[in-house]
Amino acid sequence: MKVKFNYADRKLLFSPKSTLKELVKTIFFTETIEVNRVDYIFCSDQYLLEINQNILNHDYYTDIITFPLQDKGMPIKSEIYISLDRVKENAATHNTSPRKEIARVIAHGALHLCGYKDKSRKEKIKMREKEAFYIQHI
Repeated sequence: MKVKFNYADRKLLFSPKSTLKELVKTIFFTETIEVNRVDYIFCSDQYLLEINQNILNHDYYTDIITFPLQDKGMPIKSEIYISLDRVKENAATHNTSPRKEIARVIAHGALHLCGYKDKSRKEKIKMREKEAFYIQHI
């Protein structure tokens, strides 16, 4: 399983990054999801807004967009875009540290690839429970 961190127009300042990569690997191992490769791409609000507008036809800021790229029935192959601007703002809004918020968002993307959704109230509660469960270990 490969977990890669890439940078569009923002750099992730988190040390050690291996802690976050282990978090992702733990999620997939525990959820018994076979993974080929997951690329996290860190970017700005503007960068992610353009993806949201041009690819998903959504005209709003978001902290994360997850794109599964594998064929049905194949091991996970994905690109996950994270706005570090939004993560920083969300951390302040929710009175948490940027470090905890980046871990939560990274876990959130991996959990989407495991099949968890967050559209309904019930799904959001389950997603938050799973995020909290996994990030408590780092």
